Amino acid sequence: MKTSSQPTDFPSPEIGREMNGADVVVECLIREGVDVIFAYPGGASQELHQALARTDKIRTILPRHEQGGSFAAEGYARVKGDVGVCMATSGPGATNLVSAIADAYMDSIPMVAITGQVYSKFIGKSAFQETDFYGMTLPIVKHSYLVMDAADLPRVFKEAFHLARSGRPGPVVIDIPKDVQQTRLTPVFPASVEFANPYVGQQHAASDEQLKEVLNLIAKAKRPILYCGGGIISAEASAELKAFAEATNVAVATTLMGVGAFPETHELSLQWFGMHGAAYGNWAVDQADLLLGFGARFDDRITGDVNKFAPEATIVHIDIDASEHNKNKRVELPIQADIKQALTRLNELIATHNFTPPDTSEWHAQLQAWKRDHPFAYEDGPHITSQEAIKTLYELTKGEAIITTGVGQHQMWAAQFYRFDKPRHYISSLGLGAMGFGYPAALGAKVAAPDKQVVDIDGDGSFAMNIQELATAKIEKIGAKALILNNQHLGMVVQWEDRFYGSIRGNTILGDENNIGGPENPEALYPDFVKIAEGYGIPGRRVIRKEDLREAMQEMLDCEGPYLLDVIVPYTEHVMPMVPAGKTVKEMILK
Repeated sequence: MKTSSQPTDFPSPEIGREMNGADVVVECLIREGVDVIFAYPGGASQELHQALARTDKIRTILPRHEQGGSFAAEGYARVKGDVGVCMATSGPGATNLVSAIADAYMDSIPMVAITGQVYSKFIGKSAFQETDFYGMTLPIVKHSYLVMDAADLPRVFKEAFHLARSGRPGPVVIDIPKDVQQTRLTPVFPASVEFANPYVGQQHAASDEQLKEVLNLIAKAKRPILYCGGGIISAEASAELKAFAEATNVAVATTLMGVGAFPETHELSLQWFGMHGAAYGNWAVDQADLLLGFGARFDDRITGDVNKFAPEATIVHIDIDASEHNKNKRVELPIQADIKQALTRLNELIATHNFTPPDTSEWHAQLQAWKRDHPFAYEDGPHITSQEAIKTLYELTKGEAIITTGVGQHQMWAAQFYRFDKPRHYISSLGLGAMGFGYPAALGAKVAAPDKQVVDIDGDGSFAMNIQELATAKIEKIGAKALILNNQHLGMVVQWEDRFYGSIRGNTILGDENNIGGPENPEALYPDFVKIAEGYGIPGRRVIRKEDLREAMQEMLDCEGPYLLDVIVPYTEHVMPMVPAGKTVKEMILK
């Protein structure tokens, strides 16, 4: 992406004192309001770490793996609502960031990943710890930079943060050769940036004519439904959504990315729908005659068989990213707009144009009947279930905790049995589905919101992937809690084995397959997560009996620092309901 020179009508750029390129990077971060960076050092990034050591304005947190640091930066960004920053050295350090960069891209999370690179003269020579990180990341970023001239650093960082934050948020990579970090210069810091492409950074607003058409469609509808995604949260538009839903009396079903965008305890909430979402939310969308898709992208976990998704509905799709319009599902009214602007103006039009909601009393009676008769539920038994543990956590925290998750059954159960009334409280890897996300994301979330209770609800398989970040929690004094729902298996894959592969275990048992640990065989549990936590200097406890659960969980919550609670659950539980991949709501499995 080429950029134009500084326009004359902008404030004059500021000329700094002489410094090296690494100090310029740190100064750029400070000017962007960065107060924390998750960074692991190495030869090609050592100059940057030396520069960070010379400032007290940025907290540098050392993860124990670059992936852990980058997931932590994501957790920070998802809770803070601003750019998360991570950094690694060249080669393997940089490549260890790839999963988090892809994750941020899939879930539209603002992140800047800074990487050291080998000396410029060695680029393309297969030098020690050299990778083409610029080229490697092009498919999974909003933009990548390889900075070959230290004088470009101030402009590049200004652009990178603007790109990460603006429009549809996402990750940006800045790759900096070591000699560029060492170059002495007197930097010129631009007051703003201008892109040669006039569409970059352009503000998109819905017209009154488009929005009046939306209101006309609602006025004629008999079975309208709001389908809302993570775009509502990115745009900070939750209050506007609530006002709009109440003014129009339209029920709200969210995606998993949209969990918390609309209060789930509200009478108009259908919680979330999709593959493992609420049966009533799935039925509502399936039978709607008007579907208002706001800040969502019609992904396969929502639609199932896209050709049969919302078959009776006229579909409106408002999204900041025009490339999402008609990409997965043909719609009747696509509108490119910032969803906060669109909802704000819709609410104004409702107030000034005597809008009268349609009579949907029969439809709402049906929705209430579905909610009453088909809630998220589980069968109580002799052992603690994952659902019971999450429900207990919800009761003890009164729904106020920030919940991060790994990926698997526990991820779905967390969304089912912990009710979210606020945005940025359910933090999960959803588009990419990256195991190992949960605990490092909890660290980033806790740094972003130190006064909030932060709990990672995780599975034993997912937690083990970044277990080393317990050391980060201890040394950095980050009081994020880990609640492990330990079933000794890769639970979601086991569920698919049970449902579709005749229960043949294809490498899904995490311990000794000849002596599987569990609530009825505690001696065989493997590994001992409590002992591992103790090795890192973190208190922990294992719970097997139902009668001990609540007291142990309260002990976890009362601990000021990090804590690990290992809850032993059976592996035979399945996440229900379930719309099999590529199938339709009519083929939904309820139990």
